Amino acid sequence: MRDVLEDLIGWWQAGETVGMGTVVATWRSAPRPAGASMLVGPDGTAVGSVSGGCVEGAVYEEAKDVVETGLPTLERYGVSDDDAFAVGLTCGGILDVFVESISRESFPELGEVAESVDRHEPVAVVTVVKGPDDRLGRRLVLWPDRASGTFGLQRLDDAVAADARGMLAAGRTGILHFGHDGERRGDDLELFVNSFAPPARMVVFGAIDFAAAVARVGAFLGYRVTVCDARPVFATPKRFPDAHEVIVEWPHRYLQAEVDAGRIDERTVLCVLTHDPKFDVPLLEVALRIPVAYVGAMGSRRTHEEREARLVEAGLTKEEIGRLSSPIGLDLGARTPEETAVSIAAEIIAGRWGGSGERLAGIEGPIHRTADR
Repeated sequence: MRDVLEDLIGWWQAGETVGMGTVVATWRSAPRPAGASMLVGPDGTAVGSVSGGCVEGAVYEEAKDVVETGLPTLERYGVSDDDAFAVGLTCGGILDVFVESISRESFPELGEVAESVDRHEPVAVVTVVKGPDDRLGRRLVLWPDRASGTFGLQRLDDAVAADARGMLAAGRTGILHFGHDGERRGDDLELFVNSFAPPARMVVFGAIDFAAAVARVGAFLGYRVTVCDARPVFATPKRFPDAHEVIVEWPHRYLQAEVDAGRIDERTVLCVLTHDPKFDVPLLEVALRIPVAYVGAMGSRRTHEEREARLVEAGLTKEEIGRLSSPIGLDLGARTPEETAVSIAAEIIAGRWGGSGERLAGIEGPIHRTADR
């Protein structure tokens, strides 16, 4: 819903009713992830996408029907039968799309949700997408410290809220299964948790030309990018226009302060581009001991060997040093700062989704991966 929220909130504020289809689950090479949404406005305008163009026509018609009837529906699209081309999903994937009508009456909390998203405050929208008619489409909106809405049973609300807040804290969107009475062992209800967590962070250490390119690519990928360097003459917003913030501070002090403040989490990626021992060794002592998604350090193989020896002297374990990606990036033959930034981004993406970094033309299996395969 994040990708269509601006249009959705505009119609909602005007008192209009909008049809919305949301991807709630995917298998194999589905083209869009869970949470991707498509709107059908009151004037028939289509906004957003659930499949990159494959099944939009079918979802469009479903959304119009749902607005007329007021009855939400869960539809599955795939290529497992002779009707595959009727809906157009020819990529080999399967996706479940929940189609519902959105209005001030059906979703009174939408304004608060939009405000939280705009302020980068965590909020999750939990919707019953499969279950008995009296609960289908019901919603529970969750913030870290409060909730709005109900599924009709306090025990169920409490159980779902506990699990969904855990997903929100991890920035995960996906499906939960519960019994109608709130038992986690049941599967009477299928609930979609759409997590709107603050953007994951990318912290780039070292105010060099390569850092400017990495910051640009990081922002393009959706990270909130910080550039940090201890030298004020180089660490300036003018040199890093794509960074969300530029910090003048010793890198290890800044990172430790951010950790202590709770602003570094398991989605954070750290790119150490200083390749200067007085900066990167103290920094890596902190970075390799905290739970983050990625730690990469720039430098030649000789620099890496010398850095590794210093880290051993500093007391880091073999397992801690093993978390370091150094030399940073994938082997793309990169030369320029921009090419190097692509190489670094490719390694981050491969690590996130379990990619091999090989050419797709030379391997078999699904193109789109989930984090656990």
